[in-house]
Amino acid sequence: MTGVGLGASMLPNIPAFGKMISVEESLTPVDVALKKKMADVALNAAKSRGATYADVRIGRYLNQVVATRETRVENISNSESYGLGVRVIANGSWGFAATNNMDDTSIAKAAEAAVAIAKGNSKLMEEPVQLAAQKGYGEVNWKTPVEINAFEVPVADKVDLLLKVNSEAMKGGAKYISSNLFMINEQKYFASTDGSYIDQDIHRIWPTFTLTKTDAASGKFETRNALSAPMGMGFEYLKPKEEEKIKGGPVTMYKKRYDILEDVREAAVHVDEKLKAKPITPGKYDLVLDPSHLFLTIHESVGHPTELDRVLGYEANYAGTSFLTLDKWESKKFNFGSKEVNIIGDKLETGSLGAVGYDDEGVKCGKWDIIKDGILVNYQTIRDQAHILGLKESQGCCYADSWDSIQFQRMPNVSLAPGNAPLSAADMVKNVEKGIYMFGRNSYSIDQQRYNFQFSAQLAYEIKEGKIVGMFKDASYQANTQEFWNSCVQCCDQNDYRLGGTFSDGKGQPGQASAVSHGSATTRFNGINVINTGRKLG
Repeated sequence: MTGVGLGASMLPNIPAFGKMISVEESLTPVDVALKKKMADVALNAAKSRGATYADVRIGRYLNQVVATRETRVENISNSESYGLGVRVIANGSWGFAATNNMDDTSIAKAAEAAVAIAKGNSKLMEEPVQLAAQKGYGEVNWKTPVEINAFEVPVADKVDLLLKVNSEAMKGGAKYISSNLFMINEQKYFASTDGSYIDQDIHRIWPTFTLTKTDAASGKFETRNALSAPMGMGFEYLKPKEEEKIKGGPVTMYKKRYDILEDVREAAVHVDEKLKAKPITPGKYDLVLDPSHLFLTIHESVGHPTELDRVLGYEANYAGTSFLTLDKWESKKFNFGSKEVNIIGDKLETGSLGAVGYDDEGVKCGKWDIIKDGILVNYQTIRDQAHILGLKESQGCCYADSWDSIQFQRMPNVSLAPGNAPLSAADMVKNVEKGIYMFGRNSYSIDQQRYNFQFSAQLAYEIKEGKIVGMFKDASYQANTQEFWNSCVQCCDQNDYRLGGTFSDGKGQPGQASAVSHGSATTRFNGINVINTGRKLG
C-alpha cells in the first residue's frame, strides 16, 4: 500500500495520547510565554548533559470530525493531543524523547533521556551528523491566513450543511450517501539552541462525500466522490464564490471556494452517466487530465521519487525507494519530462496543505525548482541532508505529525507549473482527435521504484474530433514515469490552476502522516496506453 492509500484509511490522523475535549476547550490556546518557559527548561537540560545541539517542539493538535450518512449523524468528535518532544545531537548522533507531562521536572527528564539515547546511538554510528547551518530568528510567529476559524463555527451548522448535502443526493436518486467534514488545527511551538522561538497556528479543512446509486435491473452500482480538495484554509472554503468556479466543461470545478451542494447535485447526474457508460476500448489515447486527477499522479510519480531519503535508500516504507538516483541529478541532463514540465517544490502557497512559515527544525520555508524544462535539477532536503547535495542550507522539508514523533524529511507541496501561453481546458479539448478527459482520483498502483504505474479516474469522458461525446467506464492508463512526463505537450494557463492533495500521506516506521498539496492546470499527454480494467479473459 502506498502512502496516499494508507492515508485514506487513517483519517483523521489523531496523534498518540489524544483525548476528547469540548469545543470550548479547543478554543483556548496555550500561553506563548508558558511555551517559551517550557522550551527553555528542555534546552537548558539538554545542554547541561552534553548536547551540542537541541530543539524542542511543543505541540497541541486539535482534530474535529463530523460524519453523517443519509438522514443521520454517524459521529462527532473533537480531540486534543498535547505534549513536548526534544531532539538533540550528542557525541555526533541524534537522540529523541517526548513527554505529555508538562511540568519542569518531566520536561527536563525528557531532554536528559534524549541526550542519553544520542550517546547510546553514537556507539553505532558510521559518521557524525552534519547539520546545515541555520540562523536563529528570535521570537517570531506565523499563522494560516484563515478568514473563518472552522473550530469556531457551531457544530450544529456543520451538521446542517452535511445533512443538506445528503438530502440533495437523495433527491437526485442516491441509494446511499455519506458526507464528512475533517478539520485540523496544529498549534506548534519550536525552539532551538540556534536561537529560534517560533510559534505557529496551522489550519486545514476537508469536506467530502461519497454518493452511490444502484441499477435495479442489473444489480450494478456506481459511486462518485466529492471533487473538493483538502485545503490549508478555514471554513471560508465552504463559502462558494462564482468567480472561484470553472464552468463550461462536463464538470464544474472549484479553486479556493467550494460549493458542496452544487457538487453533490452534479454527482447524482454523473453517477447516472457512469451506470450507462460504454466500456473503454484499449489502445493509445491522448489524455486531458484535470488537476483533481493529476495531483495524485504528481504525488506518486514526482513527489515520492524526489524525496532525497528515498533516493539514498534511507527510506522505503509505504512508497519504496526511487529510480531518480544521484547520478541522474549529477549528470545535469537527465530528461525526466518534456520541456513543458516544470515541477516546483513549495512550502508557501496560500491555501495549500503544506504552507507553513517554518518547518519542524526551524528553517524558514520557500520554493525551488525540482524539474526545470524537463530536466531533474533538485530534490527535497532537510538540514542533515543538505551537504549531500552541496547545499549550504536546508530546503525546509522537515516535519513530524505529533509532539511524540521525531521529525524527518517529508514531502513539500510539489506542483506542476501552468503554461505561459493563454489556454483554457475547453480550447485544449478542441484540438484532441481521440482522447479521454479525466477527473478525480480513483484506484492506482505504482512500483517500489516509483517508475511503472497505472491510474484510473472518478470520471472519464470520451473526446472525439475535438468534442466530448460521452462517458467511458473501466478506463485506466499505464506508463512509466519518464515516458509519461515526456509525453506532456500542453499545460493550461494560470486561470485554470488549482490545488489537489492528500490530508494524510503515510511514511516512516513507526508510521507518520502528513498533509501535502499538488497544484497544476489541466494538462495534455499524448499517446498514452489505456487499458480496460473491467475486461475479463476467456
